[in-house]
Amino acid sequence: MVRVHIGLGSNLDSPQRQLRDALQAMAELPDTRLVEASSFYTSDSLLPGQPRYTNAVAALDTELAPLTLLDALQAIESDQGRERGERWGPRTLDLDIITYADRVIDEPRLKVPHYHLHARAFVLYPLAELVDEAFVLADGRSLRALLAACPFVGLEKL
Repeated sequence: MVRVHIGLGSNLDSPQRQLRDALQAMAELPDTRLVEASSFYTSDSLLPGQPRYTNAVAALDTELAPLTLLDALQAIESDQGRERGERWGPRTLDLDIITYADRVIDEPRLKVPHYHLHARAFVLYPLAELVDEAFVLADGRSLRALLAACPFVGLEKL
């Protein structure tokens, strides 16, 4: 099994419930174990005029290959009412693979570490709850440096 981190986000249809349901669904994936989840945080939307998001990060141990895991996560999103449309638009659920063990993945459907991670306090701070303070991403960036460059602004820990 390998350790992966999944970013969770929702700003529609009871976001905290959406995240709890998604965590339960991830715990039920085959060949996968939910290790732990961060606290929930609220953050402003990337686009104006949307409800605030609720975010978290989950640590999973899995034997699923990266694209198989992605397909499983997208099935969970669909099961919870996710409709793909406007980029960064409102959504019932968004599940992103943030890390996949020590692998850098550059596929058309999947980029790991997540390509906007450096600018997303709503992912970095929950991730920091789950890893050692000296955690280094597969691409060589340290979480400590990313946190220092991305202040805890606009976030509220629930």
